[in-house]
Amino acid sequence: MTQPFKTYSLNLHGKLVAIDRPWVMGIINVTPDSFYSGSRVNDERTLVARVRQMIADGADIIDIGACSTRPGSEQVDAQGEMKRLQWALGVIRREAADAILSVDTYRASVARRCVEEWGADVINDISGGTIDDEMFTTVAQLQVPYVLMHMRGTPETMSSLTDYQNVAGDVLEWMARRIDHLRQLGVADVIVDPGFGFAKNLEQNYQLMARLNAFHILDAPLLVGVSRKRMIYTPLDCGPEDALIGTTVINTIALMQGAHILRVHDVKAAAEAVKLTTMLRDCSKND
Repeated sequence: MTQPFKTYSLNLHGKLVAIDRPWVMGIINVTPDSFYSGSRVNDERTLVARVRQMIADGADIIDIGACSTRPGSEQVDAQGEMKRLQWALGVIRREAADAILSVDTYRASVARRCVEEWGADVINDISGGTIDDEMFTTVAQLQVPYVLMHMRGTPETMSSLTDYQNVAGDVLEWMARRIDHLRQLGVADVIVDPGFGFAKNLEQNYQLMARLNAFHILDAPLLVGVSRKRMIYTPLDCGPEDALIGTTVINTIALMQGAHILRVHDVKAAAEAVKLTTMLRDCSKND
C-alpha cells in the first residue's frame, strides 16, 4: 500500500506553485570536495551541460551547494561560498531562467544575497537554523520557502551526537518546536527534511526511514535526501559511485510513504521512480 499524497503549495516570489506530485531535486555542488565526485562542477561548460541534462531528465528544482558538509572536508568561509554561488546562480539563471533554484547554505548572510541579488527561490539549511542564529529571522524577512533539516552539532561533530531515546520521536519533537518558531516569525512555507546521515548512525537511519510516514503529522512537504549516502553503500559493501540501485530502492520506499521531494544526484532514475509509484498510487485509488 502507498501513503496517500497530500498536495502543498509554495510561494515563489509571489507565484504559487503546487507540489501536486512528488518532485525531484537535482544536486549540483560547486565545490572541490563533496563526497560524491559525480556531483561536483567547477567550470561553466560542465555546469551548463549538467543543468540541461537535469531539466531534460525531469528535475523540478535544482539545489546548488558551495560549501561541502562532508566530515573532514575543506571549510570555505562566507565570502568564498558567496563567490561560488554568485557564479553558479548567474550561469544557471542565464541557461534556465524559469528553473526553481534552491541554495544549500547554513549561513544567513549567504542566504540573503542569494535570494535578493542572485535569484534563488528556496533556502535549504542542513542545520535547521542551529548554526546561524540569524537564519530564521532572515528567511522570515525574505519570505521564501525554507527547508528545515534535522542535524545535531556541526558536520565535524555530528557523528558523535547520535544518542537518542527514540530517533524518529526525538527528531519529530525537535522539528515541531522549530516549525512553531518559524511560524511565529511569519515563515509560511516550511519543508521538512529528517536529515538522513546527519547525526544518525546506520541503524538509526533505517529506523527513521521505517517511520517516515509519521512525519506527515507536521503538515508540511517532506523532503528525503539519501542519494548515494553511507546508509546505502555501507550495507551493500560498495562506494558512492556504485550506490545508484540502492538509492533508487530507498527513494522508492520513501515515495511509498508519501515523500514530496527527493533530493538526488541522479535525476532520471528518481523521476522514473516517481512515475511508477505515482501510477501505483493512482491505481490504488480505484480499488
